[in-house]
Amino acid sequence: MSVATHRAALVALLNSVPDIGRVHEFQRYSREESVFRSLYIYDAPPMLPHLRGWQVSHTDQERRTLGIGRVLIKNAWTVRGYLVFNDEHRSELVFDALCEAIADVYQADPTLGGVCTAEMFGEGPDGVQKVGAGPVVFCGVLCNSAALQLETWGYA
Repeated sequence: MSVATHRAALVALLNSVPDIGRVHEFQRYSREESVFRSLYIYDAPPMLPHLRGWQVSHTDQERRTLGIGRVLIKNAWTVRGYLVFNDEHRSELVFDALCEAIADVYQADPTLGGVCTAEMFGEGPDGVQKVGAGPVVFCGVLCNSAALQLETWGYA
């Protein structure tokens, strides 16, 4: 399967998480802050329209020949998320719950609907790993942020 197929399945998985916010299949950017911010504005209760979004990046690929004509490909992904700080709505707890929900949905279907294989190589961790979290200024706004990492597998 192609990287594009795995990416599309991963974006679909993210979009299946309730109240996930805006999901982008690549790192978005605009020189105009207002345009950039509009890419991540999410309009859902209980908060007024606010920054809540995710971007998917393909960060690494490794290939291993398993036998005659059989190549297993490991794709590494980083999913970076942002949620505006809001003390009244306990945004850090909301954001942590979203990260957990992403991990749970992936754990329930690591093949992303049959797009990927469950076969793996190596001794690394499995599932979604939260590798960094903390406050950042994103689109000129103080936000909760986290980087989630995961791997998908497929044959060439």
